[in-house]
Amino acid sequence: MSINIKVYKEIIKELKEKNVQLVAVSKTKPVEDIKQLYDLGQRDFGENYVQELVDKQPKLPNDIRWHFIGHLQSNKVKFIIPFVHLIHGVDSLKLLKEINKQATKHHREVDCLLQVHIAEEETKFGFDEETLMAINSSELNELGNIRVRGLMGMASFSEDENKVRTEYKNLKALFDKFSQLQTTNHKPQTLSMGMSGDYKIAIEEGSTMVRVGSLIFGERNYNMPM
Repeated sequence: MSINIKVYKEIIKELKEKNVQLVAVSKTKPVEDIKQLYDLGQRDFGENYVQELVDKQPKLPNDIRWHFIGHLQSNKVKFIIPFVHLIHGVDSLKLLKEINKQATKHHREVDCLLQVHIAEEETKFGFDEETLMAINSSELNELGNIRVRGLMGMASFSEDENKVRTEYKNLKALFDKFSQLQTTNHKPQTLSMGMSGDYKIAIEEGSTMVRVGSLIFGERNYNMPM
């Protein structure tokens, strides 16, 4: 087992004091490791790959809240809709509509976060500020089987703390503007930003949810079959 129980407990204590939710990122990790963390009380787990999540979900307790935090392709939405708790990386209206379509089929309301592109790297997905703020209430209200719960963003992979802090500060300001959007079914209250290397900065800049993996589970095994 590669779980760092001491670090996990320290992170949980820190986050509880600041009223921040932890999503334990379990991608590439075996179900045995996830179950060990579950037995310590963790219920929110994050996965990046659809097939891996679909394989793991039936092998683990039903009360786990699964967060899909990777880049989600429209043609794979249908596989996770029956059980997913929160989809973090919704980066287009097209994807939002597909999630609503599949959620309708399963008679579910699915919670989503809209991903905002805040980093300089071109590989990051997400809405820009103009496109995000152009989404109007009537468009969202037509999607009756999804609930937009807030925003998500990833800062640049950089050792420049000021750069990372500025990107998170900008996302928090955008979140404050977006959360004023008045809709029937959507209450933006979650700001998901911060990972193992920068979650402390993210919390200082207003994050309400962090996604921490390697600090708890150890380095990832990318040779694991998907």
